[in-house]
Amino acid sequence: MDFSFSWNILSDLQQMLSLSFMRQGFEAGTMVAIIAGVMGYFVVLRRSTFVAHAFSEIGFAGASGALYLAQALSLPWLTATYGMLIGSSLGGTTIAMLSRRSSHRDVYVGIVLAFALGIGLLFLSLYTGYATQAISLLFGEILAVSLDDVYRTLAFTVVILVAVGLIYRPLLFSSLDEEVAEAKGLPTLTIGVVFLLLVAVAVSVAVQVTGVLLIFSLMVTPAATAQHLASKPGRVIAISVLLALLVTWVGLFVSFYEPYPASFFITALVFAIYVMVRVFHRRIRTPGEHRKDWKDRVLVSTKDYSS
Repeated sequence: MDFSFSWNILSDLQQMLSLSFMRQGFEAGTMVAIIAGVMGYFVVLRRSTFVAHAFSEIGFAGASGALYLAQALSLPWLTATYGMLIGSSLGGTTIAMLSRRSSHRDVYVGIVLAFALGIGLLFLSLYTGYATQAISLLFGEILAVSLDDVYRTLAFTVVILVAVGLIYRPLLFSSLDEEVAEAKGLPTLTIGVVFLLLVAVAVSVAVQVTGVLLIFSLMVTPAATAQHLASKPGRVIAISVLLALLVTWVGLFVSFYEPYPASFFITALVFAIYVMVRVFHRRIRTPGEHRKDWKDRVLVSTKDYSS
């Protein structure tokens, strides 16, 4: 069967989706884009982009540890993906417990990141097999996603979206002004721990598409772009998700016909869109006005949690 590009997009897409690995790639990519678009908004709003990047590298240490422990203890179920999830979750909990304020978290992130990288290097040196699973997490292998990976990603997607829906208003409140939220009785430490755990899970899922080294492409850039196009949180999240979906779908489509990884096209597209928005779009509000406007609205509509 001839799979050359024909300019008949529908026909090309139909041929492409006749292949199971492409269907599974699109399914996993769609779910990852939704997760990244939603979580990315709060990551940018809370100025936690360094945290999101650190989670990817902390998770890589967890993946290396999983490979070694699976070999040493004969645990075939302990894959690199599970190791990354466990490692990033432990790292997120540790960072949140060390620093109550998200704005003062950089030092603690650096400390935990340095320790995790050292542990990861130790595990890699102890592992005697081929660390292809851990290495593949560096760059992502969206077209190598199995059906089990799709189901696993679906489960994580549902958990993350439900959790964000349950804590949406207090999370938004504490993201806009953590000190005021704490003064009104919100459990900001608990919210921070839950948020970082959700980010850890989101990063662990997103690496299947972009890889550890390129996690910013879906977790940060669409949300940062969306904040230049809208001011209301709901609209910003919607635009962020749409942008993440667009670049993921186009990246997968183009990579089918080109001998280059899908992660390259995804990151190049989302960066190009961000640059074009910054250059050609004149913002109506400044970031400070955006935060102040929504801080005032949430303060008025949020009940006093201290009562």
